[in-house]
Amino acid sequence: MCNNYVFKPPAEGLFSHLRLGGDLTYPFGKPNLEPGDVWIGARAPIVARHEGDLALMMTPWAWKGPTGRPVFNFRSEGRDFSAADRCLIPACGFYEFTDAQRGEKKKTKWLFEMPAHPDFWIAGVMKQGAFSMLTCTPGPDIAPYHDRQVVLLEPDHGLDWLDTGNRDLLNPTAAGRLEVRRVYPPAV
Repeated sequence: MCNNYVFKPPAEGLFSHLRLGGDLTYPFGKPNLEPGDVWIGARAPIVARHEGDLALMMTPWAWKGPTGRPVFNFRSEGRDFSAADRCLIPACGFYEFTDAQRGEKKKTKWLFEMPAHPDFWIAGVMKQGAFSMLTCTPGPDIAPYHDRQVVLLEPDHGLDWLDTGNRDLLNPTAAGRLEVRRVYPPAV
């Protein structure tokens, strides 16, 4: 499952290009947003409702499950998120890993990006002051690499997820929407 993604803060108009339709508040202070890879356990930016306002907050990725293991991906099928604390996770790419290729010792790391929307949302939920990414069955671009995918939302669908929890948004990404490239080990 996705345990690593890419975040690059926009240079101007914080997330305005992701069509939030309103100004962001910073209930815990304006965060210092650093670009780069985000891993499980890291504090990362999310957008959620806080006291009715759109809020940008730095929040840990993964809450503790009943066994003590981190819950960083959360299966969306068969669940009702209408009463859940929903969030949007800004990203410009995410990674999946496959078994090591012949003659290599480490897993192969693949980067998935959405060329039509260089910045997009990943649908998420919050619990215990942390967030988790929602997953669904994989779309055709991801299926050769993994049997699940994170739920990706194009910019104009973010508020719909945040405000209504619309289950119709929790679908695999359509064919041809994602580009994938091998990032590790480098192709020879």
